Amino acid sequence: MKLVIQIPCLDEEATLPATLADLPRSIPGIQTIQTLVVDDGSHDRTSEVARAYGVTRVVRFAARQGLAAAFARGVQEALAMGADIIVNTDADNQYYGGDIPRLIAPILEGRADVVVGDREVAKLVEFSPLKKLLQRLGSGVVRALSRTTVPDATSGFRAYTREAAMRLTVLSGFTYTLETLIQGAQKNLTITQVPIRTNQRTRPSRLFTSMASYVKRSVTTMARVYVLYQPLKVFLAIAGAFLLAAAVLFARFVYFYAITRPAESGHIQSLVVAGVLGIIGVLVAALGILSDLIAMNRRLLEETLTNTRALRYGRGARDERRVGNEERRAAPEPETLAAIEELTGRPGGAPPRGPEAR
Repeated sequence: MKLVIQIPCLDEEATLPATLADLPRSIPGIQTIQTLVVDDGSHDRTSEVARAYGVTRVVRFAARQGLAAAFARGVQEALAMGADIIVNTDADNQYYGGDIPRLIAPILEGRADVVVGDREVAKLVEFSPLKKLLQRLGSGVVRALSRTTVPDATSGFRAYTREAAMRLTVLSGFTYTLETLIQGAQKNLTITQVPIRTNQRTRPSRLFTSMASYVKRSVTTMARVYVLYQPLKVFLAIAGAFLLAAAVLFARFVYFYAITRPAESGHIQSLVVAGVLGIIGVLVAALGILSDLIAMNRRLLEETLTNTRALRYGRGARDERRVGNEERRAAPEPETLAAIEELTGRPGGAPPRGPEAR
Protein backbone atom coordinates (compact mmCIF):
# COMPACT_ATOMS: atom_id res chain seq x y z
CA MET A 1 0.00 0.00 0.00
CA LYS A 2 1.54 3.28 -1.13
CA LEU A 3 0.63 6.70 0.26
CA VAL A 4 1.50 9.86 -1.66
CA ILE A 5 1.21 13.15 0.24
CA GLN A 6 0.79 16.03 -2.19
CA ILE A 7 1.41 19.66 -1.26
CA PRO A 8 0.37 22.50 -3.63
CA CYS A 9 2.72 25.44 -3.08
CA LEU A 10 2.94 29.12 -3.93
CA ASP A 11 5.91 31.04 -2.51
CA GLU A 12 6.23 28.70 0.46
CA GLU A 13 10.01 28.76 0.90
CA ALA A 14 9.68 29.81 4.54
CA THR A 15 6.89 27.46 5.67
CA LEU A 16 7.52 24.35 3.56
CA PRO A 17 10.33 22.92 5.78
CA ALA A 18 8.04 22.88 8.83
CA THR A 19 5.26 21.29 6.79
CA LEU A 20 7.56 18.52 5.55
CA ALA A 21 9.01 17.93 9.01
CA ASP A 22 5.48 17.48 10.36
CA LEU A 23 4.67 14.58 8.01
CA PRO A 24 4.77 11.01 9.35
CA ARG A 25 7.59 8.74 8.22
CA SER A 26 5.72 5.49 8.82
CA ILE A 27 2.07 4.50 9.23
CA PRO A 28 0.69 1.04 10.14
CA GLY A 29 -0.81 -0.55 7.05
CA ILE A 30 1.24 1.63 4.68
CA GLN A 31 4.38 0.15 3.13
CA THR A 32 5.60 3.24 1.24
CA ILE A 33 5.17 6.95 1.93
CA GLN A 34 6.22 9.44 -0.74
CA THR A 35 5.86 13.21 -0.98
CA LEU A 36 4.91 15.36 -3.95
CA VAL A 37 5.21 19.15 -4.21
CA VAL A 38 3.37 21.07 -6.95
CA ASP A 39 4.96 24.51 -7.29
CA ASP A 40 2.36 26.90 -8.70
CA GLY A 41 4.86 29.24 -10.35
CA SER A 42 6.52 30.46 -7.14
CA HIS A 43 8.85 33.45 -7.27
CA ASP A 44 10.98 32.21 -4.38
CA ARG A 45 13.05 29.05 -3.82
CA THR A 46 10.10 26.77 -3.06
CA SER A 47 11.15 24.06 -5.53
CA GLU A 48 14.78 24.15 -4.41
CA VAL A 49 13.78 23.87 -0.76
CA ALA A 50 11.49 20.94 -1.57
CA ARG A 51 14.32 19.06 -3.28
CA ALA A 52 16.76 19.91 -0.49
CA TYR A 53 14.38 18.40 2.06
CA GLY A 54 14.09 15.14 0.13
CA VAL A 55 10.68 15.48 -1.55
CA THR A 56 10.16 12.47 -3.81
CA ARG A 57 8.89 14.47 -6.79
CA VAL A 58 8.62 18.19 -7.54
CA VAL A 59 6.38 19.53 -10.31
CA ARG A 60 6.73 23.21 -11.19
CA PHE A 61 4.45 25.44 -13.29
CA ALA A 62 6.15 28.09 -15.37
CA ALA A 63 3.44 30.58 -14.34
CA ARG A 64 0.76 30.65 -11.68
CA GLN A 65 -2.31 28.60 -12.61
CA GLY A 66 -4.23 28.60 -9.34
CA LEU A 67 -4.91 26.22 -6.48
CA ALA A 68 -7.44 24.09 -8.38
CA ALA A 69 -5.00 23.48 -11.25
CA ALA A 70 -2.18 22.66 -8.83
CA PHE A 71 -4.38 20.18 -6.99
CA ALA A 72 -5.52 18.50 -10.21
CA ARG A 73 -1.95 18.19 -11.50
CA GLY A 74 -0.87 16.79 -8.15
CA VAL A 75 -3.54 14.10 -8.34
CA GLN A 76 -2.36 13.13 -11.82
CA GLU A 77 1.26 12.91 -10.68
CA ALA A 78 0.32 10.93 -7.57
CA LEU A 79 -1.58 8.43 -9.69
CA ALA A 80 1.41 8.15 -12.01
CA MET A 81 3.58 7.45 -8.96
CA GLY A 82 1.37 4.47 -8.19
CA ALA A 83 -0.44 5.91 -5.15
CA ASP A 84 -3.09 3.76 -3.51
CA ILE A 85 -4.05 6.65 -1.22
CA ILE A 86 -3.55 10.35 -1.91
CA VAL A 87 -3.45 12.88 0.92
CA ASN A 88 -3.62 16.59 0.18
CA THR A 89 -2.34 19.13 2.68
CA ASP A 90 -1.42 22.82 2.58
CA ALA A 91 2.12 24.12 2.45
CA ASP A 92 1.53 26.79 5.11
CA ASN A 93 1.51 24.05 7.78
CA GLN A 94 -1.96 24.93 9.05
CA TYR A 95 -2.85 21.23 9.26
CA TYR A 96 -1.11 18.97 11.76
CA GLY A 97 0.70 16.33 9.71
CA GLY A 98 0.63 13.88 12.61
CA ASP A 99 -3.11 13.43 12.00
CA ILE A 100 -2.57 11.79 8.60
CA PRO A 101 -2.89 8.27 10.10
CA ARG A 102 -6.25 9.34 11.55
CA LEU A 103 -7.25 10.86 8.20
CA ILE A 104 -6.59 7.72 6.16
CA ALA A 105 -7.94 5.25 8.74
CA PRO A 106 -11.48 5.12 7.23
CA ILE A 107 -9.93 4.31 3.84
CA LEU A 108 -7.70 1.58 5.23
CA GLU A 109 -10.76 0.12 6.97
CA GLY A 110 -12.72 0.20 3.70
CA ARG A 111 -15.36 2.61 5.05
CA ALA A 112 -14.78 5.59 2.77
CA ASP A 113 -13.56 6.74 -0.64
CA VAL A 114 -12.93 10.34 0.43
CA VAL A 115 -12.12 11.60 3.93
CA VAL A 116 -12.24 15.28 4.89
CA GLY A 117 -10.39 16.62 7.91
CA ASP A 118 -12.75 18.57 10.17
CA ARG A 119 -10.97 21.54 11.76
CA GLU A 120 -13.91 22.09 14.13
CA VAL A 121 -14.06 25.70 12.99
CA ALA A 122 -16.16 26.86 15.94
CA LYS A 123 -13.12 26.26 18.18
CA LEU A 124 -10.57 28.08 16.00
CA VAL A 125 -9.54 31.29 17.74
CA GLU A 126 -7.96 32.77 14.61
CA PHE A 127 -11.32 32.73 12.78
CA SER A 128 -13.44 35.84 13.26
CA PRO A 129 -17.13 35.43 14.21
CA LEU A 130 -18.11 36.53 10.69
CA LYS A 131 -15.80 33.97 9.08
CA LYS A 132 -17.14 31.23 11.35
CA LEU A 133 -20.71 32.17 10.42
CA LEU A 134 -19.98 32.22 6.69
CA GLN A 135 -18.11 28.94 6.92
CA ARG A 136 -21.02 27.33 8.75
CA LEU A 137 -23.54 28.63 6.21
CA GLY A 138 -21.37 27.62 3.25
CA SER A 139 -20.80 24.12 4.61
CA GLY A 140 -24.53 23.81 5.18
CA VAL A 141 -25.24 24.66 1.55
CA VAL A 142 -22.63 22.15 0.38
CA ARG A 143 -24.16 19.46 2.62
CA ALA A 144 -27.58 20.18 1.13
CA LEU A 145 -26.27 20.05 -2.45
CA SER A 146 -24.07 17.00 -1.94
CA ARG A 147 -26.25 15.08 0.55
CA THR A 148 -23.22 14.55 2.80
CA THR A 149 -22.60 15.26 6.49
CA VAL A 150 -19.23 17.03 6.12
CA PRO A 151 -19.17 19.94 8.60
CA ASP A 152 -16.02 21.61 7.21
CA ALA A 153 -16.49 21.77 3.44
CA THR A 154 -13.56 24.14 2.81
CA SER A 155 -10.95 22.01 4.56
CA GLY A 156 -8.05 21.16 2.25
CA PHE A 157 -6.76 18.34 4.46
CA ARG A 158 -8.19 15.33 2.63
CA ALA A 159 -7.53 11.73 1.67
CA TYR A 160 -8.66 10.01 -1.52
CA THR A 161 -8.55 6.41 -2.62
CA ARG A 162 -6.94 5.71 -5.96
CA GLU A 163 -10.34 4.91 -7.50
CA ALA A 164 -11.91 8.12 -6.18
CA ALA A 165 -9.02 10.21 -7.52
CA MET A 166 -9.47 8.67 -10.96
CA ARG A 167 -13.18 9.48 -11.01
CA LEU A 168 -12.92 13.12 -9.94
CA THR A 169 -12.34 15.87 -12.50
CA VAL A 170 -11.66 19.41 -11.32
CA LEU A 171 -13.23 21.97 -13.65
CA SER A 172 -13.15 25.07 -11.45
CA GLY A 173 -10.30 27.52 -11.76
CA PHE A 174 -10.75 28.76 -8.20
CA THR A 175 -10.72 25.98 -5.60
CA TYR A 176 -11.24 22.23 -5.62
CA THR A 177 -12.67 21.81 -2.11
CA LEU A 178 -16.33 22.54 -2.82
CA GLU A 179 -16.39 21.07 -6.32
CA THR A 180 -14.90 17.69 -5.40
CA LEU A 181 -17.41 17.23 -2.55
CA ILE A 182 -20.46 17.91 -4.73
CA GLN A 183 -19.01 15.96 -7.64
CA GLY A 184 -18.00 13.03 -5.45
CA ALA A 185 -21.50 12.77 -4.00
CA GLN A 186 -23.03 12.88 -7.49
CA LYS A 187 -20.74 9.98 -8.45
CA ASN A 188 -21.85 7.95 -5.41
CA LEU A 189 -18.49 8.07 -3.65
CA THR A 190 -18.58 7.44 0.10
CA ILE A 191 -17.50 10.65 1.82
CA THR A 192 -16.84 10.93 5.54
CA GLN A 193 -14.95 13.18 7.94
CA VAL A 194 -12.65 12.91 10.95
CA PRO A 195 -11.67 15.58 13.49
CA ILE A 196 -8.16 16.94 13.01
CA ARG A 197 -5.85 19.36 14.75
CA THR A 198 -4.39 22.54 13.30
CA ASN A 199 -1.17 24.44 13.85
CA GLN A 200 -0.84 28.13 14.55
CA ARG A 201 -1.47 30.24 11.46
CA THR A 202 1.75 31.35 9.78
CA ARG A 203 0.33 33.76 7.17
CA PRO A 204 -2.95 35.10 5.74
CA SER A 205 -4.72 33.11 3.03
CA ARG A 206 -3.58 33.80 -0.55
CA LEU A 207 -6.64 32.22 -2.11
CA PHE A 208 -8.77 35.37 -1.93
CA THR A 209 -8.26 39.09 -1.40
CA SER A 210 -11.45 39.74 0.60
CA MET A 211 -14.26 37.83 2.26
CA ALA A 212 -16.77 39.22 -0.24
CA SER A 213 -14.79 37.94 -3.25
CA TYR A 214 -14.39 34.53 -1.62
CA VAL A 215 -18.11 34.21 -0.95
CA LYS A 216 -18.96 35.34 -4.47
CA ARG A 217 -16.61 32.88 -6.13
CA SER A 218 -17.59 30.03 -3.82
CA VAL A 219 -21.31 30.53 -4.50
CA THR A 220 -20.59 30.65 -8.23
CA THR A 221 -18.59 27.43 -8.03
CA MET A 222 -21.29 25.59 -6.06
CA ALA A 223 -24.05 26.72 -8.41
CA ARG A 224 -22.07 25.83 -11.50
CA VAL A 225 -21.16 22.35 -10.29
CA TYR A 226 -24.68 21.55 -9.13
CA VAL A 227 -26.20 22.70 -12.42
CA LEU A 228 -23.60 20.63 -14.24
CA TYR A 229 -24.71 17.42 -12.52
CA GLN A 230 -28.41 18.14 -11.85
CA PRO A 231 -29.55 20.34 -14.76
CA LEU A 232 -33.05 18.88 -14.96
CA LYS A 233 -33.82 19.68 -11.32
CA VAL A 234 -32.52 23.23 -11.63
CA PHE A 235 -34.27 24.09 -14.88
CA LEU A 236 -37.53 22.47 -13.83
CA ALA A 237 -37.47 24.49 -10.62
CA ILE A 238 -36.98 27.70 -12.61
CA ALA A 239 -39.66 26.67 -15.10
CA GLY A 240 -41.99 25.87 -12.23
CA ALA A 241 -41.60 29.41 -10.86
CA PHE A 242 -42.52 30.92 -14.22
CA LEU A 243 -45.46 28.56 -14.70
CA LEU A 244 -46.72 29.23 -11.18
CA ALA A 245 -46.63 32.98 -11.77
CA ALA A 246 -48.44 32.45 -15.08
CA ALA A 247 -51.10 30.34 -13.36
CA VAL A 248 -51.65 33.01 -10.69
CA LEU A 249 -52.09 35.76 -13.27
CA PHE A 250 -54.36 33.58 -15.39
CA ALA A 251 -56.49 32.78 -12.33
CA ARG A 252 -56.67 36.50 -11.58
CA PHE A 253 -57.98 37.17 -15.09
CA VAL A 254 -60.52 34.35 -14.86
CA TYR A 255 -61.73 35.61 -11.47
CA PHE A 256 -62.40 39.14 -12.64
CA TYR A 257 -63.83 37.86 -15.90
CA ALA A 258 -66.29 35.68 -14.00
CA ILE A 259 -67.53 38.35 -11.58
CA THR A 260 -67.88 41.12 -14.20
CA ARG A 261 -69.71 39.20 -16.93
CA PRO A 262 -71.23 40.21 -19.29
CA ALA A 263 -69.25 43.46 -18.97
CA GLU A 264 -65.56 43.55 -19.89
CA SER A 265 -63.28 42.74 -16.97
CA GLY A 266 -60.57 45.20 -18.01
CA HIS A 267 -57.77 42.86 -16.88
CA ILE A 268 -56.59 41.65 -20.26
CA GLN A 269 -53.00 42.60 -19.32
CA SER A 270 -52.96 39.77 -16.76
CA LEU A 271 -53.83 37.31 -19.51
CA VAL A 272 -51.06 38.67 -21.76
CA VAL A 273 -48.40 38.54 -19.04
CA ALA A 274 -49.61 35.06 -18.01
CA GLY A 275 -49.20 33.87 -21.59
CA VAL A 276 -45.67 35.29 -21.80
CA LEU A 277 -44.63 33.73 -18.48
CA GLY A 278 -46.17 30.42 -19.50
CA ILE A 279 -44.20 30.37 -22.76
CA ILE A 280 -40.98 31.18 -20.89
CA GLY A 281 -41.71 28.40 -18.40
CA VAL A 282 -42.23 25.84 -21.16
CA LEU A 283 -39.04 26.94 -22.93
CA VAL A 284 -37.00 26.70 -19.71
CA ALA A 285 -38.41 23.22 -19.06
CA ALA A 286 -37.46 22.17 -22.60
CA LEU A 287 -33.97 23.59 -21.99
CA GLY A 288 -33.76 21.48 -18.84
CA ILE A 289 -34.63 18.32 -20.76
CA LEU A 290 -31.97 19.08 -23.37
CA SER A 291 -29.43 19.84 -20.63
CA ASP A 292 -30.22 16.54 -18.96
CA LEU A 293 -29.59 14.68 -22.22
CA ILE A 294 -26.26 16.51 -22.56
CA ALA A 295 -25.45 15.59 -18.96
CA MET A 296 -25.99 11.92 -19.82
CA ASN A 297 -23.45 12.23 -22.63
CA ARG A 298 -21.05 13.96 -20.26
CA ARG A 299 -21.38 11.10 -17.78
CA LEU A 300 -20.48 8.65 -20.54
CA LEU A 301 -17.46 10.79 -21.40
CA GLU A 302 -16.44 10.84 -17.74
CA GLU A 303 -16.62 7.06 -17.62
CA THR A 304 -14.40 6.94 -20.70
CA LEU A 305 -11.98 9.36 -19.03
CA THR A 306 -11.94 7.22 -15.89
CA ASN A 307 -11.17 4.10 -17.93
CA THR A 308 -8.45 5.98 -19.80
CA ARG A 309 -6.88 7.04 -16.53
CA ALA A 310 -7.07 3.48 -15.24
CA LEU A 311 -5.18 2.27 -18.32
CA ARG A 312 -2.67 5.11 -18.19
CA TYR A 313 -1.91 5.25 -14.48
CA GLY A 314 -2.79 1.66 -13.71
CA ARG A 315 -0.05 0.51 -16.05
CA GLY A 316 2.53 2.53 -14.15
CA ALA A 317 1.38 1.09 -10.84
CA ARG A 318 1.34 -2.45 -12.23
CA ASP A 319 4.82 -2.01 -13.69
CA GLU A 320 6.10 -0.78 -10.35
CA ARG A 321 4.58 -3.76 -8.57
CA ARG A 322 5.87 -6.10 -11.29
CA VAL A 323 9.42 -4.80 -10.87
CA GLY A 324 9.18 -5.32 -7.13
CA ASN A 325 7.87 -8.85 -7.59
CA GLU A 326 10.62 -9.68 -10.08
CA GLU A 327 13.25 -8.40 -7.68
CA ARG A 328 11.81 -10.55 -4.91
CA ARG A 329 11.69 -13.58 -7.21
CA ALA A 330 15.25 -12.96 -8.39
CA ALA A 331 16.55 -12.95 -4.83
CA PRO A 332 17.21 -16.57 -3.72
CA GLU A 333 15.57 -17.89 -0.59
CA PRO A 334 17.87 -18.17 2.49
CA GLU A 335 17.77 -21.99 2.39
CA THR A 336 18.70 -22.04 -1.31
CA LEU A 337 21.49 -19.51 -0.72
CA ALA A 338 22.94 -21.62 2.11
CA ALA A 339 22.92 -24.75 -0.08
CA ILE A 340 24.72 -22.93 -2.89
CA GLU A 341 27.36 -21.63 -0.51
CA GLU A 342 27.89 -25.15 0.88
CA LEU A 343 28.37 -26.61 -2.62
CA THR A 344 30.58 -23.86 -4.01
CA GLY A 345 32.41 -22.84 -0.89
CA ARG A 346 31.85 -19.20 -1.83
CA PRO A 347 29.52 -16.60 -0.23
CA GLY A 348 26.28 -16.38 -2.20
CA GLY A 349 27.53 -18.90 -4.76
CA ALA A 350 29.61 -16.18 -6.47
CA PRO A 351 31.41 -17.40 -9.61
CA PRO A 352 35.17 -17.90 -9.38
CA ARG A 353 37.42 -15.04 -10.46
CA GLY A 354 41.05 -14.61 -11.53
CA PRO A 355 43.25 -17.67 -12.01
CA GLU A 356 40.73 -19.88 -10.26
CA ALA A 357 38.26 -19.16 -13.05
CA ARG A 358 40.62 -20.75 -15.56
